[in-house]
Amino acid sequence: MIPAGLDRIKGVLCRETMKTAFVYSDEFARFDYGAGHPLKPIRLKLTYELIKACGLLTPLDPRLIEPHPARIRDLQTYHTREYISTLREANTGMLVSGIDAFGLGPGDNPVFTGMFDWSKLVAGASLTAANLVETNEVTIAFNIAGGLHHAHAAQASGFCYINDPVVAIQALVGKGKKVAYIDIDAHHGDGVQDAFYSTDKVLTISLHETGLALFPGSGFEYETGTAAGRGYSVNVPLPSEADDEIFIYAFTQIVPSLLDTFKPDIVVSQLGVDTFRNDPLTHLNLTSNGFCEMVRIIKALAPKWVALGGGGYDIANVARAWTLAWAIMNDTDAPDEIPESFLQQYKSVGFLSGKMRDEPFSIGGRRKEDMRTEVDRVVNYIKEHVLI
Repeated sequence: MIPAGLDRIKGVLCRETMKTAFVYSDEFARFDYGAGHPLKPIRLKLTYELIKACGLLTPLDPRLIEPHPARIRDLQTYHTREYISTLREANTGMLVSGIDAFGLGPGDNPVFTGMFDWSKLVAGASLTAANLVETNEVTIAFNIAGGLHHAHAAQASGFCYINDPVVAIQALVGKGKKVAYIDIDAHHGDGVQDAFYSTDKVLTISLHETGLALFPGSGFEYETGTAAGRGYSVNVPLPSEADDEIFIYAFTQIVPSLLDTFKPDIVVSQLGVDTFRNDPLTHLNLTSNGFCEMVRIIKALAPKWVALGGGGYDIANVARAWTLAWAIMNDTDAPDEIPESFLQQYKSVGFLSGKMRDEPFSIGGRRKEDMRTEVDRVVNYIKEHVLI
């Protein structure tokens, strides 16, 4: 007979020895932006299933944490009451009067059934991840649903309704933590930048495809912050077609020095994978090799780490990349081959091969020289004007 309370004690001890947490809910996959929309929440379930198939997580694993939806008061640490009220009203999926003023309607930010429920759950998952790290229950927490970095205080933007990175960072700052935010999505993390543009409590770093070629048309190197935040907003716009070498060069020139100077208590990262070569919405040439190198560097530099997902519109890329990232977070290796059982179950998704990792790819010739010249120009500007 097991003594009363032993199971609870064992659970506490197990949680205390955890180093990582994977914040996930099967509820993520029940939401749908609508036919033809690029953002497909089903990619989250696909990632979770691939992680399980690779033996990196089990349904009863203590690292698997179920999130709860964010509370209204949590969302209002950034978003306006009027905007939250409009999202709540539109949760039925019915168009309501005046929503266009909030960026809602046909197109990027459709009104769909459960839209607000989806947004609260994603934000709640990021808050859960932040709390697990802030309270020292784990050193790394990964919410693959998070990273919806375009939403503004009173406006939806770029498929994002609630800015979960901002909400999570606000919670950490409220606990007295210095936070560095690192965004490697193809799109500029404009919503997060705007939220912290005038404070020195948060350092925001975004590496992305140049706004001259890609939404949201911002994120230039001269956007460095205002007032107390001057020098605490850092942008590295990359030329279209930038490959692993260019991306990693820019990343290593800027990020380690910034973190060494700023000395954050916690790093929050957005690990979007719309940077990959065959993503349908962008024009970069990153592969899983460059992506994993940046994940390794963040892991080495971060004293504590809240990792969020982000963009990625080839869902096979999303599943592979975030599975590889989770393996790195746990100091282990994912297999080279995608398990055959998984491929058979999800053969309609569009995996181009059975390989977990991409073959190396590099741009050559004059185009590469021009890209390197442009990146050097940006890097030199940053070194002269921001906190390094």
